[in-house]
Amino acid sequence: MLVKSNPPNISFKIAWWMLVISALIILLMGEFTKVDLMIEDYYYDSTLKTFPWKTAWFAKVFMHVYVKNLILSFGFLLYSILLIDMFKPFSIMNSWLRLRLRFVAVASVVIPVTLSLIKKYSALHCPWDIDRYNGSAPFLKLLDYVPKGLEAGACFPAGHASTGLWLASLCVFWLPTNPTKAKYVFAIGIFIGFILGWVQQMRGAHFLFHTLWSMWIASFILLLMLKASNLINEH
Repeated sequence: MLVKSNPPNISFKIAWWMLVISALIILLMGEFTKVDLMIEDYYYDSTLKTFPWKTAWFAKVFMHVYVKNLILSFGFLLYSILLIDMFKPFSIMNSWLRLRLRFVAVASVVIPVTLSLIKKYSALHCPWDIDRYNGSAPFLKLLDYVPKGLEAGACFPAGHASTGLWLASLCVFWLPTNPTKAKYVFAIGIFIGFILGWVQQMRGAHFLFHTLWSMWIASFILLLMLKASNLINEH
């Protein structure tokens, strides 16, 4: 009798390899190309010596405040539902749904907090703080030597992107039965984080590779959570 392989398990192994390969690509591109500076040069006005998008309503208010608050409100609603359910379980909520809601709730905290902690101790500066863009700090790549006495920039990885990156955890609602749809949902969540990060690049608040590493770290955390929760192999 033939025993069929478990598709979600195969996908999990592939995901680990994709993380390893993507980390190498991001690292090599970040160290040996000038993509970061090319993008920021495009958005920087050398005549006005500022990033015009820095104070634009769309970038500063709509994307950085309204969209962020909308996503946070969704998170708070989720916490409220789970908190009430702890003391008075909802009869319409079964264990399958409850477990996945808790997974998403944990991801919504772990991902932003992890990125925030890494960022807090990072030496890298934001574009608007470096000398190339009318700031005072030197431009440094991830593996560059940090000059003695340089004040930490605390700008790596991208923090605002984490507001949306945890939405990728919603993929758990399609696991383990439909890994293909789960991948799409995961990709959408990561893409939302990328868009939020890109707008910050337009404002001069982050470099592209700050955002890419945030996406990578969020993906790594979610993969670890999926492995620990065993939801990918649940029957």
